[in-house]
Amino acid sequence: MTIDLDDTDRRLLSLLQANAREGTATLARQLGLARTTVVARIARLERSGVVAGYGVRLGARLDAATVRAWCSISVLPKTAPTVLRELQAMPEVEEVSAVSGPFDYLVYLRCAGHEQLDALLDKVGQLDGVHQTQTSIVLSRKIDRRSVGA
Repeated sequence: MTIDLDDTDRRLLSLLQANAREGTATLARQLGLARTTVVARIARLERSGVVAGYGVRLGARLDAATVRAWCSISVLPKTAPTVLRELQAMPEVEEVSAVSGPFDYLVYLRCAGHEQLDALLDKVGQLDGVHQTQTSIVLSRKIDRRSVGA
C-alpha cells in the first residue's frame, strides 16, 4: 500500500518528529488547519503505517554522559539470525542495520563509560558466528536531525 503525502502531511510529520506530545490544537494552529482535520490526518498516517509509533528521544544531558560507538560486524554464513537475536538481547545495542561492503551489519552502541563499552565489544566479538568487528567511537555529533532542538 502506498500513500501520497502532500506538503501538509510532510509538515505535520516534521512537527510530530520534533515533539510527538504536542497537542492537536497547537499543531492545528501551526499548520493553519482545523483541529479535527489534524486528528484525521494523524489517524490516516497511523493507519497507513507512515506513523509506526511514538517514542522517547534522549536529551543532551544523558547523551553527554554516555559513550557512543558504531561497530561494524561481519558474520559467518548462516549465523546471522543467531547473532541478531543475541544483539537484540543487549540493552546497549540501539540500532542494527544491514549494510553493503566488507561488513554485514552496522551496530550503534550506547554505554555508560569506556569500561562498559570495552566489555560489550569483547562480548560482541565472542558471539558464535561473529567473524570480525571494527569499532569507531563517536567523538561528537556534527549534524543530527533526530535530536531535540535540532
